[in-house]
Amino acid sequence: MDSIFAVSSGAPPAAIAIVRLSGAAAFDAARALAGSLPPPRQARLRALRDADGRLIDRALVLLFPGPDSATGEDVVELHVHGGRAVVRAVEAALATHPGLRRAEPGEFTRRALANGRIDLTEAEGLGDLLAAETEGQRSAALAMAEGAVRRLAEGWTDRLVALAAQVEAQLDFAEEDDVALEAPPAFATEAQSLAAAMAALLATPPVERLRDGLRVVIAGPPNSGKSTLLNALAERDAAIVSPISGTTRDRIEAPVVRGGIAYVLTDTAGLLAETADPIERIGIARAEEAMRAADLVLWLGDDAPPLESMIHVHARADLDTRSVAPAGVDVAISARTGAGIVDLWSILHRRATAMLPRADAVAVNQRQRSLLAGCADNLRAAIDQPDMILFAEDLRLAMRSLDQLVGRSDVEAMLDALFTRFCLGK
Repeated sequence: MDSIFAVSSGAPPAAIAIVRLSGAAAFDAARALAGSLPPPRQARLRALRDADGRLIDRALVLLFPGPDSATGEDVVELHVHGGRAVVRAVEAALATHPGLRRAEPGEFTRRALANGRIDLTEAEGLGDLLAAETEGQRSAALAMAEGAVRRLAEGWTDRLVALAAQVEAQLDFAEEDDVALEAPPAFATEAQSLAAAMAALLATPPVERLRDGLRVVIAGPPNSGKSTLLNALAERDAAIVSPISGTTRDRIEAPVVRGGIAYVLTDTAGLLAETADPIERIGIARAEEAMRAADLVLWLGDDAPPLESMIHVHARADLDTRSVAPAGVDVAISARTGAGIVDLWSILHRRATAMLPRADAVAVNQRQRSLLAGCADNLRAAIDQPDMILFAEDLRLAMRSLDQLVGRSDVEAMLDALFTRFCLGK
C-alpha cells in the first residue's frame, strides 16, 4: 500500500501548518527531508531540505511508530511555517519520494478504520465533528467520535454472543438426547430485553436534526407576510418581499443558528384552494410537500392552522386592521417593527429543545438507526420462534446487523460516500 501525505491543519496561510505522513515510507521520507529523526513522540527542531540540499524551512518533527498511532501505521508530523510557499515546497519535496503520494479526502481516517484504531461509528462521529457549527452538534459528534455508540454496540454484541453460545449448547444437548428443539423461556426473555434496549435508543430524536438543522417551514395564504417573516428571522433579505400576490413561487431556504440550535427556515408559495396558473400550482404542491417534511410549521393564516402542532403566528400586528389577534394564536408579531420576534424565537427554542437529542444522550444517525431497527426486528422474530434452529438463525442475523453498525462487514460503497466528506488531512 502507498504511503500518503497531506496538510492536516487546514488551508494556509496560517502561523503553523502540520503536514502529516502515514505508511511504510513515512519515516524514510521524513529522514530524506530532515536528516536524523528524533525519538518517537518527542518533538525536535530540524532543517528541512529538498533533494538538492536547499533549505525549505526549519520545522518541528514528530514520529509516531505504528501500530500505536492515529492510523495504525508509521506516522510523521512536520510542523512547518504556514505560508503557502512553504507548504507547497514541502509537499513538492515529499511528492518526489518513492512510494509516497498525496492523500485522498478522508484517507487517514479510513486507514485508522481499516487498521482497527477506530470503528465505523467513531469515523462517522469524526466526520460530523469536522462539520459541527453549534455546541449541540459538537457535543453529539464528539460523543460518537469518542465511542459512545460503539460501547453500546459492543455490550449488545457480548450479550448476543453469550445467548448464541447457550443456544448452540442447547442444540448439541438436544441432538445427543433426542429431545425437542424448543427455546427455553429464558432465551426469549434475554432476546426481549435486548430488543427493548435498542428500541429505547431508537425512540430518541435522530442526530440529523442536530447536524442538518431543524426544518422550519413558514406557510399560509398569499400575502400573509411569509417572506417578510423569513427575512426578519434570518436577519437578511433572503426572500423577495412584494405586495403582489404569488411573488414566491418556489421554496426559499435560509440556514440560521439561534441559541446554539441550527434551523433551516423555508419560505413557501401562498396556499390557494384553486388556481389556473400552472406555475403557481407547482409552487403550492412544493409548499405542501415542505409542510409534510417539516419539523416545525409557522402558520400565518388568520384561520386555525391545518394541524394543532403548527405554531399559529399572527403577522403584521402593527397594522390598525390587524391590531387584534384571532383566538388561539400562539404569538402576534410585526416583522416591520420587530415586535413579537423575540417571543416567536422563544417558542421555537422550546419546541426545538424537545425535538433534539439531550446533551447527555447518545444520538444515532439514519444508517445506524436502520441497522438497529433491523437487529431489534430479528430479536423480536426470535422470540416468536418455536424452533430452536430458527431462533439461532434470527440471532445470527441480529449479530450481523451489529457487525455492520460498527463496520465489521463489507461496507465499501458506504465508506466511499462517508470519507469523501472529509478534508484531505483527515
